[in-house]
Amino acid sequence: MNEIAAALEAGRPVNLSRRAALGALAAGFSLAIGVPVREARAQAAGGLQHARKVASYITIHPTGRITLLNPFAEGGQGIHTAVAQIVAEELDAELTSFDVEVAPPGADYQVLFNGTARVTGGSFSIRNSYQHFRVLGATARAMLVAAGAQRLGVPAGECATVPGFVVHAASNRRIPYGELAQAAAALPVPQDAQPKTGPFRLIGTPAKRLDSRDKATGRAQYGIDVKVEDMLQAAVVHAPRAGADPAEVVNEAALRAMPGVHSVHRLPGAVAVVADSFWRAKQAVAKAEVMWSAAAGQTVIAEDYSTASHLELLKSRADAEGNPARDAQGDAPAALRAAPRVVTADYDAPMLAHAQLEPPTATVRINADGTMDVWTPNQAPERFQQIAAREAGMEPDKVRIHSPLMGGFFGRHFTYGSIHPMNQAVRLARATGRPVKVVWTREEEFARDAYRPLAFARLRAGLDASGKIVALHATVPGEGPVAQHSPPARLGNPPVDTSAVEGVAFKPYDIPNRRVDWVRVPSPVNIGFWRSVGHSMNDFFYECFLDEVAEAAGQDPFAFRMAHLGNSARLRNLLNAVADLSGGWRRGPFDAADGSRRARGIAMASPFGSEVATIAEVSIRDAEVAVHDVWVAIDPGSIVNPAIIAAQVESAVAIGLSSAAFEEITFENGRPVQRNFDSYRILSPREMPKVHVRIVESGAPMGGIGEPGTPGVPPAVANAVAALTGRRIRSLPFNKERWGQA
Repeated sequence: MNEIAAALEAGRPVNLSRRAALGALAAGFSLAIGVPVREARAQAAGGLQHARKVASYITIHPTGRITLLNPFAEGGQGIHTAVAQIVAEELDAELTSFDVEVAPPGADYQVLFNGTARVTGGSFSIRNSYQHFRVLGATARAMLVAAGAQRLGVPAGECATVPGFVVHAASNRRIPYGELAQAAAALPVPQDAQPKTGPFRLIGTPAKRLDSRDKATGRAQYGIDVKVEDMLQAAVVHAPRAGADPAEVVNEAALRAMPGVHSVHRLPGAVAVVADSFWRAKQAVAKAEVMWSAAAGQTVIAEDYSTASHLELLKSRADAEGNPARDAQGDAPAALRAAPRVVTADYDAPMLAHAQLEPPTATVRINADGTMDVWTPNQAPERFQQIAAREAGMEPDKVRIHSPLMGGFFGRHFTYGSIHPMNQAVRLARATGRPVKVVWTREEEFARDAYRPLAFARLRAGLDASGKIVALHATVPGEGPVAQHSPPARLGNPPVDTSAVEGVAFKPYDIPNRRVDWVRVPSPVNIGFWRSVGHSMNDFFYECFLDEVAEAAGQDPFAFRMAHLGNSARLRNLLNAVADLSGGWRRGPFDAADGSRRARGIAMASPFGSEVATIAEVSIRDAEVAVHDVWVAIDPGSIVNPAIIAAQVESAVAIGLSSAAFEEITFENGRPVQRNFDSYRILSPREMPKVHVRIVESGAPMGGIGEPGTPGVPPAVANAVAALTGRRIRSLPFNKERWGQA
């Protein structure tokens, strides 16, 4: 009996064909792969290099259950369901028959950048692998049809499929997919199978998410839930100022004597206590008396560093000569000098924490055979494999990366330097000889997050006699995550950090002379990718400034935007769609049915290949801004699952409003001030507005979904507040001020 037949008889899963070798890792891909330069974004799809490697992705069990290995990690965005929906469409299977897991590191799963890398981020996942998964499903279906035709003794052209079965209508026979796995495995993989051209059964429908039941019943397993036999648990305390290392734990002997404590360890930038429970480890490490020092050649954040002083530094560089973003056209400085009227304004936005629900965690087990297992939430398994291997002093192929569900992410689960639970867990597992699980407390997470950077921009617009913008020149001093974490060549020539300028540059408005300059001002604080990256603050700057320019021109902000959209039918349609969704544009102020005085604001954003228009309605309640309704029209070109899109937009509104209204990380004396949710306020359920979503399918190339709904919210709200109170919001968060009616 061959291996496949034996597996069938035993009820074990069977691959559709012999599993190919996974191949070598792509060497050293940059963290900044999550945000490529603007020109590369349309080409970010990996092509079809791995689309016919069916055995690497799909396992059909004798019961008919289908296991799909997904290159992308699930963190609440619905990627497991969307990918399965695409494959099920072309495979002709029921979506409910799928079980989806994150694929291990391996070349076959590197579906981005011409098949050389993968990352969950940048809103790349579906838009840049859509065709890959369609071809994958079509190829698997062709293999099953060929196997079914052989068994039935008929030409393959006489066979068809219905969900889960190969059918021969002429003889009224059908064979379940699970029974055809053995025969399909023996066939060559067809290189000419093509996706369907007819109407879709699943794609474009609001299919239910595959993970909802497990999450609702507590069966879903996150990184923080991992348990391994004989496992120890560790808690850490990091240096008060990043960059320092522990020179001595003064009371180490006393800590070792505490109940349940196994050992005390000095790590790069931290001290760890390992114990038989996390609670005991946490209690012990809280009592650690540590002498911190700067290691040779290592930079420690200066004791006099503060976000207030850094903001002043950014402002001082706002008129410096910089490098222009790649969408510059005309001669903006000259056109500004010639313009009859010039409007200038400064805007700033604070550092933000990711503040995801699940704090960072990692579990590491070093095995007797010289291999290592790592369980940690991550957005780039190959990169984590390389780092873990380097930390452990072993080859990458000896490291197995397990990627559990992420309890929130949006850029948090990359490795920004060496201070990460995984690095710590590897060192502790080596030192103790046992599996170790590291969990950061919320305080340690806030202290060592890779924050959204502090941002500032100076914008200048020139108006002609008719009130149209003839020139726009913006300067963005600072540094984004691309510049901080990438080699210089990544920034191009001349160097421009796209993560610092996007949302001010690359706007869709028809302005004949425009230029956005980037002036590099390094951040001493570790910064990272945050939901919608540079768009999250820069669209606030630009869209609020556009309202100021409209006011200077004596024009309504909605009509002003429409007048500057040129001949773009797509954008005009989108702007009209959000107005229609809101019951018709009206700025206000006006009296609502509940007696409150309200106004509305409008904003547009063009992030990650999608176009978004947002309207917000606000009032003032208890001296704070209250947001009642947010209307969002989003055009991602084409769609897979409208229910997931709506959920993503709703969550984007929540995080966009929370960040604009309340959130802020400040530094004083070289240390972060906010260390938990008692000092880092986020949006509460009672403060969440009603969200109304309209999906517009223009037929443009597919855009992203996870991030585009975020950046339009802060400016729409701020513009509504200005309409209501007459006060412009140029600095976030806006509820750090007390508000009253105009």
